[in-house]
Amino acid sequence: MTVPSMTISALMHNATARLAPSYGSREAAALTDEILLRLKGWNRVDSIIHGNELATQFLADRVDATVDRILNDEPIQYIFGKAHFYGMDFNVSPATLIPRQETAMLVDMIVDRYGKTYDLNVLDLGTGSGCIAIALARHLPFPSLVNAVDISPDALNVARSNALALNTRIDFVNADMLSLPDLSRKLSANYDIIVSNPPYIARHEAASMHRNVLDFEPDSALFVPDDDPLIFYRAIAEFASSHLAPDGGLFLEINPLFAKDLTALLCDFGFTSVDTFKDLQKADRFIIAYR
Repeated sequence: MTVPSMTISALMHNATARLAPSYGSREAAALTDEILLRLKGWNRVDSIIHGNELATQFLADRVDATVDRILNDEPIQYIFGKAHFYGMDFNVSPATLIPRQETAMLVDMIVDRYGKTYDLNVLDLGTGSGCIAIALARHLPFPSLVNAVDISPDALNVARSNALALNTRIDFVNADMLSLPDLSRKLSANYDIIVSNPPYIARHEAASMHRNVLDFEPDSALFVPDDDPLIFYRAIAEFASSHLAPDGGLFLEINPLFAKDLTALLCDFGFTSVDTFKDLQKADRFIIAYR
């Protein structure tokens, strides 16, 4: 534990040593770097420069308390209310999922295809923290319209704070994507891009998931019924069948367990080009579909 005479370097070493048995040495070091970034505003280089300075007892206590919370499985993103995504810092809360690397790959796919196209209409269904919509608003050249939908008012409050902090213009809409009449009434545009990372984890998969997800991230943004795992994708496909521009693209993050079933569903809704793409773990994680 910490003592008043401990240097910054020793403080970081202690924190990493406490975290390593649970997270491995590399992840533990990254967590310690994140703690110093959030508590002191220091990046890794800054922490090395200040390494021989004595840590105050206040800082030492806060580092210890943060490590305690992490060891109790609380995600560091919720501890500090911040998460990195697509080169930006996003506000997050237990009302929103923590943005993940896979979702950044989905944004990459869209930017790669549309990064030189102007005046696009973009729709993000199930926006959560707003990370997808905001990343697209900042990396597509002057989109005409970016709509972002979520059923949770609390999530939309977080998303609005992110749009304001990151100087992006997003039109946020409080709506249930499973209620298509309401969704169509609130969203009258045709969209060049419809993107979604909806709930897609089957309820039975919870048995193999870690506490830091189950106990802290919003259940409603994670899980779908075992007897209808494509419930959100069916609604998205139906909405897209009437609101996607003729040359528009549908971009989805998916559960690898249901990739084939989802491909068939999209074909049933009139999509003639449906391609599946893998994530870094070589799992089927994305579908891009055109009519």
